[in-house]
Amino acid sequence: MCLIAFANHVHPNYPLLLLANRDEFYMRPTRNAQFWTPELHPEILAGKDLQAGGAWLGITKTGKWAALTNYRDIRNIKPNAPSRGEIVLHLLQTNISPEKYLMQISKNAKEYNGFNLLVGDKTGIFHYSNESDKITVIEDGIYGLSNALLNTPWPKLQSAKNELAKCIHENNLTPSSLFGILNNENLADDTQLPQTGLSVEMERAVSPIFIKTEKYGTRCSSILMIDKSGKVNFIERSFIPGQKTVAAEQSFEFYIPIK
Repeated sequence: MCLIAFANHVHPNYPLLLLANRDEFYMRPTRNAQFWTPELHPEILAGKDLQAGGAWLGITKTGKWAALTNYRDIRNIKPNAPSRGEIVLHLLQTNISPEKYLMQISKNAKEYNGFNLLVGDKTGIFHYSNESDKITVIEDGIYGLSNALLNTPWPKLQSAKNELAKCIHENNLTPSSLFGILNNENLADDTQLPQTGLSVEMERAVSPIFIKTEKYGTRCSSILMIDKSGKVNFIERSFIPGQKTVAAEQSFEFYIPIK
């Protein structure tokens, strides 16, 4: 994914509110979110990258979840690095705690191209990036990840966080309002563009929350909500390539143990 905004214990009824856009090349084959087959970990709810086999966002029936964004540094790409999506999948497949998993993955994290990883369960939320090689315990508050380190103030990330805070303050947590945050196509001003190795034209093109270019853009938007009773709501909308027209919507509801 390329943008995540989330609130940790900010709303009184929702310990976790998470919004995310997955940006990817339109030609890369993908399976929409679903519970995986009985042969392949049926406790996992996630989409699937059909090219490399991994995932970008997922949650298990026990409440363990993970979300990943790429760290964009075009000048330091490892052409033969393993897929970063396997990092999310491996966590969801194991019985190890999220924090201990980050300790494990940090040992060989430099084998991958740059990434940010958010992991969580009832014990808390943690962040790790192989760029900083640092595990951070997420305190209560509103946070964001794009293609830089946690809370790096790119314009689209600031906008997503501010709009999420507004929705929480107004108690306006409908799918329409939350997906509306993820549908924003506003371009950043050229003076605020990061320098990640892309041309100025491409930095500008990928500066909105919702990206549309000729070959690359926002493939799906996801909402993950966990309330204080353990009820999980997971909604994914996938789009016609290069458009904001919804091609499919998947919605899931289940309960996780809270003790």
